[in-house]
Amino acid sequence: MSPMSSAHSSPLTDRPQLGLRERKKIKTRTAIRDATYALIKEQGYDATTIEQIAERAEVSPSTVFRYFPTKEDIVLTDEYDPILLDELRRRPADEPWMESLRYVMRLAISAGLEEGPEVVRLRSHLMVQVPAVRSRMLESMSVTGRMLAEAVADRNGLDRNSLEARVYTMSLIGGLAEISLYWAENDFKDDLHDLLDRTLDVIEHGLPTRNTPAENS
Repeated sequence: MSPMSSAHSSPLTDRPQLGLRERKKIKTRTAIRDATYALIKEQGYDATTIEQIAERAEVSPSTVFRYFPTKEDIVLTDEYDPILLDELRRRPADEPWMESLRYVMRLAISAGLEEGPEVVRLRSHLMVQVPAVRSRMLESMSVTGRMLAEAVADRNGLDRNSLEARVYTMSLIGGLAEISLYWAENDFKDDLHDLLDRTLDVIEHGLPTRNTPAENS
């Protein structure tokens, strides 16, 4: 949900609780991810193999699989979801819920953009154009949704397994996924933070009402 590159300063990777071991893992993930994107850019998604990725990243194929079960998972990294959930839980208890949510989601988008426009656009294109990537995205959304549902329920005083918390959370996750798809389908013309605000506005207030001629008179 929130990929980023350790080659750039980030509000998440720079957090002091990340020790040397965690930073080394991020470095290895980044090398694998960078190799994958470079190969896809050169020869396309289908032609890119795990063996080629491992050779380009200077790691073994088993190391690639240790970090990413499938090639699709390299594109759709979500290892920072727990950190984002921790950020959400750290927000002040008296802070309005949507304000906390907007803060954390903006943080996620800002972190993702640290990779640079080419990588972000390539990933969004793959989500739209490659069925395997899109299918895996939908699968990972369910896992992310369950994790986020617990934080949503805790913050709002609901049972962690309540239907309401799960439905609300999946509407949020689905909305965030649509941001990337909408952005790519519209040639990356929109500002991602603006798309996030519009998405959260719909979740908070419902669909906007279209003005009628009578209302405009």
